[in-house]
Amino acid sequence: MSSENTFHGWAITAKDKPLEWIELPLKNFDQDSVDMKVSHCGVCGSDIHTQEEDWGKTDFPCVTGHEIVGECTRVGENVKHIKVGDRIGVGAQSGSCGECKECKRGDENICQGRSTFTYNSRYPNGDKSFGGYADKWRGHQRFVFKIPDNMTNEVAATFFCAGVTTYSPFKRYGVNASSKVGIIGIGGLGHFAVQWAKAMGAEVVALSSSDRKRDDAMELGCDSYVVTSKPEQVEPHKGTFTHILATHISEDFNWGMYFNLIDTNGYFIMVALPEAPLAGIPSMILASRQIALVGSMIGSPAMIEDMLNFAAEHDVKPWLNKYSMKDCNEAIQAFKDGKPRYRIILEN
Repeated sequence: MSSENTFHGWAITAKDKPLEWIELPLKNFDQDSVDMKVSHCGVCGSDIHTQEEDWGKTDFPCVTGHEIVGECTRVGENVKHIKVGDRIGVGAQSGSCGECKECKRGDENICQGRSTFTYNSRYPNGDKSFGGYADKWRGHQRFVFKIPDNMTNEVAATFFCAGVTTYSPFKRYGVNASSKVGIIGIGGLGHFAVQWAKAMGAEVVALSSSDRKRDDAMELGCDSYVVTSKPEQVEPHKGTFTHILATHISEDFNWGMYFNLIDTNGYFIMVALPEAPLAGIPSMILASRQIALVGSMIGSPAMIEDMLNFAAEHDVKPWLNKYSMKDCNEAIQAFKDGKPRYRIILEN
């Protein structure tokens, strides 16, 4: 049994070791803190990258999971938008400096001062941040959100990373009923991207290297499906896309082919985070078509609020595979094996 200021979670204690259920300290409780009894937590690719140190050193022991939902059990004196008993959620970010120009204009997700991520990070006082493969979570109120009444906890959890990662750039770069949107990669991110773009009124086309996910793409709402290895399918779409969103970039990615699909002044949106630097980008096509090659990182608190309301209004929902929290290692292996269609959720 955890004490008031500790929790139990599935921690990675060293690279290449299975996760272990251990007791760890929560951050210091202050006037801006919110405590949550975790009911659900999504499994995200970022979790695996952190466990395997793909993006740099991991501060072991580390409890991953940054799509966290549950019941509020305690709030600090400064917390006014959340009360005990509310259903709440938190995503990949748990703090920002609040002082840089990005924070002051409402872009806390790209804080250039000091951000605290929900795991493998530290709060300004030096306390470690821990994620949601756990029974409890504690963090700063600014990055905690109420769950809409018509949304279940298990559905809500997936929105806090995969959902906002794909919603945010579509809102920022003006996807609407006049848009034609291509989605590269129908998976954990891409299956959300299809639904967002359709709900925004756009024509949506899946761009895939094979026919394998055609049925899923059409069920999700795609208007058409293009196998990019077949030139006869690609040719009719040249110069017609206002936006292409990439959830996956291979080492041999054909930048020229995809750029030629984009209309002049269109957008190529990167939400993929490949381990190697981007290479082979044809600058002449980029310039001559005035294509904006843009990145996007999760979403601000205001964007997350907007997304939750939009999802509730338009009935956007993930395709879920659910595992008991006690079967966390099994769920991680299933993720590595490419089994989820299309998000894995852990449930306490």
